[in-house]
Amino acid sequence: MTSLRTLGASDLEVFPLCLGGNVFGWTADEADSFAVLDAYTAAGGNFVDTADSYSAWVPGHRGGESETVIGTWLKARGNRSDVVVATKVSQHPDHPGLSAANIKAAADASLRRLGTDHIDLYYTHYDKPEVPVEEIVGALDELVKAGKVRAVGASNISAERLQQSLDFSDREGLARYVALQPHYNLVSRDTYEGALQDVAARAGLAAVPYFALAAGFLTGKYRTGTTVVSARAAGAAKHLETERGQRVLAALDEIARDRDAEVATVALAWLAGRPTVAAPIASARTPEQLPALLAVADLTLTDEETAQLTAASE
Repeated sequence: MTSLRTLGASDLEVFPLCLGGNVFGWTADEADSFAVLDAYTAAGGNFVDTADSYSAWVPGHRGGESETVIGTWLKARGNRSDVVVATKVSQHPDHPGLSAANIKAAADASLRRLGTDHIDLYYTHYDKPEVPVEEIVGALDELVKAGKVRAVGASNISAERLQQSLDFSDREGLARYVALQPHYNLVSRDTYEGALQDVAARAGLAAVPYFALAAGFLTGKYRTGTTVVSARAAGAAKHLETERGQRVLAALDEIARDRDAEVATVALAWLAGRPTVAAPIASARTPEQLPALLAVADLTLTDEETAQLTAASE
């Protein structure tokens, strides 16, 4: 039985791989999404991540498609109490920004789409520095006190603004961020490591990194001379052109061979073992893509393997 990890100072206990919902209602239709969600939960997974804006970037979409699919699935399976649902606010076309009024209106819209009376973890999707942290934290606190949100987190925020938010929460006794969702993986370390990670570590925040597999690059399927048909191929392929990307792939290949593991599993295991990280986020369009992701729960790298990957990714 895989041991669950506690998210910061919250009472939320989560599987060590968070299932990304960005593909639901986009590259995975409802039937495929249900199949992925079923397979993930059947394997013990209980942590699903989405956002109110997924997938507003697709022509003809309004945003909220992913939440709607997840909500329909939760209702069909009757398993709401078994799943930790995380969503985000600030990017939906109808609810942009982080004003107090918008946060509350967006939360209500997310609750409707998810078909639930509470959101387990509610993130600010992209910080809006023009809005005082006092206004943002105050609105999030109201949602927690109203029972609409269990815990709050931040994504895409500076170390300075994160610290200001935490200080205000502590000073006023208001809801405090328990989780941070940074862009972080073996080929993108600079955004998180350093000041932001330091704040998270000092404050006891759990990191739940997105793009944990670098848009698919760290699955190992992108190689020089190969063509991958994927909506995210361009984003992943750019890493092939860097020395760092080639070094990381070589190190992943070697460890994956030694441990009889998939390249993606090894890449996720490195991330899962980093300081502050509770559960990397990875998405799957089909159930067949899940085993390599889920296997991170059972793979712990040795100190030597971790050091090898860390050096390759410098």
